[in-house]
Amino acid sequence: MRIVITIGGSILLKEYDAKKFEAYAEVIKDMNKEHEIFIVVGGGRPARDYISVVRDMGESESICDEIGIQVTRINARLLQCALKDVAYPGIPTNFQQALEYSSTNKIVIMGGTEPAHSTDAVGSILAEYVDADMVINATSVDGLYDKDPNKYDDAKMIKEVTADELMNIVSSNETKAGTYEFIDKTAIEIIKRSAIKTVILNGNDPENVKVALEKPIGTLIKN
Repeated sequence: MRIVITIGGSILLKEYDAKKFEAYAEVIKDMNKEHEIFIVVGGGRPARDYISVVRDMGESESICDEIGIQVTRINARLLQCALKDVAYPGIPTNFQQALEYSSTNKIVIMGGTEPAHSTDAVGSILAEYVDADMVINATSVDGLYDKDPNKYDDAKMIKEVTADELMNIVSSNETKAGTYEFIDKTAIEIIKRSAIKTVILNGNDPENVKVALEKPIGTLIKN
């Protein structure tokens, strides 16, 4: 299978050390034995910190996005270092480059591409572009909940959802930016039109990414 894995920067850089990068590298190398892997890495706290500085300077949101994109590419480079020679040595800046780099049979790792596109969106567009079979979205929560699990003890995880149902949940008044992470609207639109199997799961344990290939875990977005 051709698989796109999106990994939130907050997961890789929860602690400022190499441990999570190395743990993911081991899992990804194991998956790469039987599958073709593309990875998109987010910015996490470093991106938010730098964006805050730039915003305080009075720069536009597009400039803030540009700074955030640069940070995602640094994070991608760090994961690339952890993967050693099984990863392609360059960081693609667009989807055509990502596809070209994959012809070397190396794992391709990238960060952001352009303003206003989140890690989720980049991962979904990349999956469509390279005709991937599956997207695995490694985030900081177990999956999609009917309400914020950080605030409500009775929040229930949704194991399966259609792209249309998910869009309604994301667009509802109950769901606001910064409550809990799952996926953004652009990514959902791409998933819907391309009908790519997408799983949202807790990436704090890298092994969960491999589990998603074998049995149900997290939330499945179906079409």
